[in-house]
Amino acid sequence: MVLGLGIDIIEIERIKKSIDEYGSHFLNKVYTEAEINYCNSKFSKYQHFAARFAAKEAVYKAIASTWKDGLRWKDIEIENEPTGMPIVKRSGKLQNFLSENRDLRISISHSDNYVTCVAIIFNTR
Repeated sequence: MVLGLGIDIIEIERIKKSIDEYGSHFLNKVYTEAEINYCNSKFSKYQHFAARFAAKEAVYKAIASTWKDGLRWKDIEIENEPTGMPIVKRSGKLQNFLSENRDLRISISHSDNYVTCVAIIFNTR
């Protein structure tokens, strides 16, 4: 049973402008240290920052309809499995929300100018 669904699309240039204008203030507000290190290690770092931004927005939208405890940007951390598949790190408040009978999946896609992400929360029983 689907409990929540979220989608987001973002222009990569919008994230680049925010990083260029606000620098570490923006980065440290939105991204975890691990996310910053990961994105900065990539050739297309702004695309990776935008992907994580879209993923956080999509996850928040999926959760918002069923959870009223409130999340901060850094409560949602995006990682990659060894295969490259993006996943949401389960920790803190998010781990408590995603109990043993709930799961969260994301899918990220991008072009030269845009990144989009879909997040779905569902019962596993």
